Amino acid sequence: MTISELLDMVARGEDSRHQFKRDATNADGLAAEMAAFANSGGGWLLLGVNDDGSIAGLDGAAVRRLNQLLGNAASQHVRPPVHPLTENVQTDQGIVIVMEVPDGLAKPYLDNQGRIWVKQGSDKRHVTSREELQRMFQRSGLVYADVVPVAGTSVEDIDDKAFTGYFNRRYGESSEFSGLTREQLLQNLGLGDGQELNLAGLMLFGRNPQRWRPAFEVKAVAFPGTALHDTRYLDSEDIKGTLLEQFRGAFAFIKRNLHHVQHGRSFNTLGELEIPETALEELLVNALIHRDYFTSASVRLMVFADRVEIVSPGHLPDSLSAEDIRRGKTIRRNPTLTEHASHILPYRGMGSGIPRALEAWPKIDLLNDPSGNQFSAIAWRPEAEWTDDTPPVTGEVTGEVTGEVTRLLAVLQGEMKRSDIQAALGLKHEDHFRESYLRPALKVGAIEMTIPDKPRSSRQKYRLTAAGQKWVATQGRQH
Repeated sequence: MTISELLDMVARGEDSRHQFKRDATNADGLAAEMAAFANSGGGWLLLGVNDDGSIAGLDGAAVRRLNQLLGNAASQHVRPPVHPLTENVQTDQGIVIVMEVPDGLAKPYLDNQGRIWVKQGSDKRHVTSREELQRMFQRSGLVYADVVPVAGTSVEDIDDKAFTGYFNRRYGESSEFSGLTREQLLQNLGLGDGQELNLAGLMLFGRNPQRWRPAFEVKAVAFPGTALHDTRYLDSEDIKGTLLEQFRGAFAFIKRNLHHVQHGRSFNTLGELEIPETALEELLVNALIHRDYFTSASVRLMVFADRVEIVSPGHLPDSLSAEDIRRGKTIRRNPTLTEHASHILPYRGMGSGIPRALEAWPKIDLLNDPSGNQFSAIAWRPEAEWTDDTPPVTGEVTGEVTGEVTRLLAVLQGEMKRSDIQAALGLKHEDHFRESYLRPALKVGAIEMTIPDKPRSSRQKYRLTAAGQKWVATQGRQH
C-alpha cells in the first residue's frame, strides 16, 4: 500500500470496513475486532491512526510489539483462528500498521469468551438474537432452516393424498422404498427424523402448516394507487397452506388484480395478462423457495397501480448480489426443500428462474436490503395500463360515477360483505360484479375496504367513504 492509498483510506473515515486505533495492548480486544470483521465481510484495522483520522504513527518498538500481539490474538484468541495480512506503511509521523481481515469462510467466529461479534456501522456489537445466530450458521453450511425439526409434529400431520401423489409420480414402485413405513419414507427423503416432520416436510406436505408456523404465509394486498401508505385498497388476502397452495393462491390473487390485454387477439378472447405469466411465476416461486425460514415473517405480495412487488424475508447471502442472480448465479438456502419443490412447483433450479423472468419481462427491479433483511422483486406494469386509471387520493369522489356504481352505493348499508352486496344487486356472476361495480366504486373513492380480523376474500367488508357519503347525500339519491 502506498502512502497515497493510505491517506485516501484514512480520509474516508471509519465505517463497517475500516477501523482506526492509536495503539493496542489487549489481545482480547483485538480478537473481538478481528472476529467482527471475519463475521461481517472482512475489513481493515489501522494501527497508528487516531479516531479522528489523524496519523499518529508508531515507532519500531511499538510495531514489533503490536505485530506479535496481532499474531497472538488471531491464532489463540479467535475461534476458529483467522489469518489476517499486515503491512507496515511509513509516513512522516511514523509507521502505520495496516491489517486486512478477510471475510471468514468458517462463520461464526468467536472470541475467547465464546461471544460472537459483528460490525454495526463503524462499531461492533455482540450477537444475541437466536434468529441471527441461526442465519450465521446457515451461511456457513452448518445448519439449514428447512431440515430443522418442527416440535410437536408427526407423520399424522402429513396430507396423505398430497404426499402419496408426489411419491408415486416421482418414484413409482421403486424397490429402494418398498416395504418402508411412512415414517421411514419421510426420513429417507429428508423430510423428517423418523418422529417429527422438519420444516421442508411441513411446508411441502403438511396439513395446515400455519398451525405450527403461522408467519410462513403470503400476505397479499392490492392498492388502487402507487403508495404503500394508501389507506384504500382493492383486495387483500392471507394466503395459507403448503407452498403449492400458497403459490396457486398468490398467483390467482395477481391475476385477478391485473388487467388482461388483447395484444391483437380476437375481441372475444380473454386476452393475455399485462405482465407475462412466466415472469410472475418465476418471481413467486423464487420468493417461496429461497426465502429465509429462520426469519419469522411472511412473504408480502403487493399489487400497485404501476407495479407488482414481491418481498421475501431474508437478504441475499453475503457472496451474492442482485447482479449475480440476474446472471443466473445461485446459492441454495434451503437445499432439501428446493430439491423436492422442483418436482412440485414450476421451478427448474440451476439459477435459471430470475434470468427467465427477465427475458420474459425486462421491466423487473431486484432490490437487496441487508439492513431490513429482505429481498424485493418489482415487476413494473405497462404504463398504458395504469397512467389514466389511478385517481388521486382526495376527499371527493373522483372520475366517472357510472350507473353501476350508483346502484352499488344505493344498496350499501353500513359494512357489508362482498357476497352480500352482490346478492343485494341481484348479480349472479362474480367477475361482472367485481369488474363493473366493485372495482370502479373503489377507484373513484366512493367506497373503501375495511380490515377484517382474518382478511380472506370471502370475509372482506366494504363501506362508504366520507366522500362517498357526501356524494350519495348530494347527488346519489337523485339518480
